[in-house]
Amino acid sequence: MAAVRESHGTGHARYTYRLRASSTAREALLVEWGRCRWVWNECVAQSKKAHTDGEECGPARLDRMLTQARAITPWLAQGASVPQQQLIRDFGKSRAKALKDIKDRLPVRQRAGMPGYKRKHKVGPSLNYTRNGFRLRDGRLYLAGGIALTVVWSRELPAEPSSVRVYRDSVGDWYASFVVPVQVEPLPQTGRALGVDWGVKEIATTTSDAHDLPHPEHGKKAKHKLSRYDRMMARRKPKKGQAASKGYQEAKKWRAKTYQKIARQRQDAARKWAKKVMRDHDAIAVEDFRPKFLAKTSMARKAADAAIGATKKALIEMGRKHGRDLRLVHAAHTTMDCGRCGARAKHALPLSKRTYTCTACGAVSPRDKNSAHVMLVRAGLAPAGVEGVRPPGAPLQEAA
Repeated sequence: MAAVRESHGTGHARYTYRLRASSTAREALLVEWGRCRWVWNECVAQSKKAHTDGEECGPARLDRMLTQARAITPWLAQGASVPQQQLIRDFGKSRAKALKDIKDRLPVRQRAGMPGYKRKHKVGPSLNYTRNGFRLRDGRLYLAGGIALTVVWSRELPAEPSSVRVYRDSVGDWYASFVVPVQVEPLPQTGRALGVDWGVKEIATTTSDAHDLPHPEHGKKAKHKLSRYDRMMARRKPKKGQAASKGYQEAKKWRAKTYQKIARQRQDAARKWAKKVMRDHDAIAVEDFRPKFLAKTSMARKAADAAIGATKKALIEMGRKHGRDLRLVHAAHTTMDCGRCGARAKHALPLSKRTYTCTACGAVSPRDKNSAHVMLVRAGLAPAGVEGVRPPGAPLQEAA
């Protein structure tokens, strides 16, 4: 389940469920996706033509294009109009974001790319339906166009859904993701604050030893199995222009299932840890760390296995869900500052040096623990003790 998007009492969340689809339903979904994919590619072509001619190409123009196309194309008109219209909305948002990044003169590596063509065998099917395009009855999901799907209800929906996205993952399984309004679930006050520093040896080092998150190394444990599937695919790889054999497709599916299991293990560990942190602390200072640069270092494989970005996202989402005070702290010089007196070292510490020694006050502590304390100080949550405990009833200061 995704997190609450707003923190003022109410918000929205996604609840995702597995679908059991018959062969008839799967075929109908793929046919519906074929129509939607045609609409998307036509939107790309229309926007490129409008750009060449110096004209505007907004959702209104694309809606007119869809209306005309459905009037003269029986194959397109046989499909439901709701997912086709929603695809135009998604295209408009994607294109508007790309144009905004260009207008704001963002660096090319930070810009959202212009929406491109969706190729048949390279993009997974995904259909969006608003409230008038689906209904739930007797535990089943009925989509516009006469498509009936059985939902595996692992938990109840907290409210009536406003929309649903039906998609197929890389393994070939179908899922339904419902958007529902939810209430913020506040937790009891504890009077404690926590600082979080991200790392590779330990995914998260905090000011409390009981809340450190060790590296589980899920990817490393599955390395032998993945290597075996890679060899199977390499031996059975089809030549250019030939169709893939059944053995190649099976090996590819097993490989995808293994990666899916690893991702779920990481997500499960991250959510459990985030829930524990939120349950035991009122305020959390988190390093605003972006691990993308680690992909170019010798720690790339271990950093990717740590999934720091996914763990950080789970912590932020859990904080919004429970209404906790979570503050992102700029990561610059956190390894050079002293968590006790605030003095800054003259030179950056090499990665091989794991102990921080302050030349001003003489404090000695593990490097990552010191950085976690720096997070608290920078966020305005200066702790009263080593565990980040504040006196009962003491107000939390605003970040400077």
